[in-house]
Amino acid sequence: MSRSYHVAVVGATGAVGVEMIKTLEKRNFPVGELSLFASARSKGKTLVYKGQQLPVQELTHDCFKGVEIALFSAGASRSREFAADAVKAGAVVVDNSSAFRMDADVPLVVPEINPEDIKLHKGIIANPNCSTIIMLMPLWPLHRAARLRRVIVSTYQAASGAGAQAMRELEDQTRDVLAGRPAVPKVMPHRYAFNLFSHNSKVAENGYNEEENKMVKETWKILHDDTIKVCPTCIRVPVLRAHSESIVAEFEKPLSVAQARELLSKAPGIKLVDERERNLFPMPIDATEQYDCLVGRIREDLSHPNSLALFVAGDQLLKGAALNAVQIAEHLIA
Repeated sequence: MSRSYHVAVVGATGAVGVEMIKTLEKRNFPVGELSLFASARSKGKTLVYKGQQLPVQELTHDCFKGVEIALFSAGASRSREFAADAVKAGAVVVDNSSAFRMDADVPLVVPEINPEDIKLHKGIIANPNCSTIIMLMPLWPLHRAARLRRVIVSTYQAASGAGAQAMRELEDQTRDVLAGRPAVPKVMPHRYAFNLFSHNSKVAENGYNEEENKMVKETWKILHDDTIKVCPTCIRVPVLRAHSESIVAEFEKPLSVAQARELLSKAPGIKLVDERERNLFPMPIDATEQYDCLVGRIREDLSHPNSLALFVAGDQLLKGAALNAVQIAEHLIA
């Protein structure tokens, strides 16, 4: 009989934590014991796993006794503060924050792309940024066939990327605007209803915000190639859940639309939605609560040779976060 594991979810009450619990259940991960941790203010709450109400415990430095796999999604500062305690207690940490992504000793993994990096871990494995994962899922099979040289990507990022409070703010503001009341930003820096704005992360010296710079550096690390040129523009759009991205990719070798469609139709974690005659292409509403990233609008770039344009939509809470983390855990125990 295969063994079961003591799994912990850190940040269990957050949008991603809740999806991690659901994903463990849906994918029948061999959980022997499940411990749920969050900040002191969530203590006493319960969350459902396999029909049982499980208590949420307070995250402390000595709460990881017996835990073998710890899925962290409580933000970078919590990860920096508590991940080492989990590792010291004997757990492998799969961290969904930006805390360790660029550490040389920490593998940054998308299981469909670089699962072999998992075994290089020293106790911590990092989940990439959701925008990077959703971009690389369709680019990876094409990169293997024709080698990427340059990517220009524009993102259309949903409220889910900023957490449950941002999703609530979008809903509340939409009601307010439709009722003729002013939309008051509390979580986001700008009005969110019926608007879009540059991603709400800090703009660096180079003029790119944190989200955009992550997409560049994480692409290099995951693909083990820092010669690939990446130019991202990250935009927050009034969509509740699932990010979309418009991608133009230039390759070293010619790659036809037909070849790209063929590669993508067989790629794990990808669903081809590319029906020109029906004008049916990936939409965030269709990608919501789906494990696969939807890919379509595959066409030649009219402005440049050896270059294709495509559109992708993926659930930021699932493949962009919770699902990717659980898949890493599955590889760990395989």
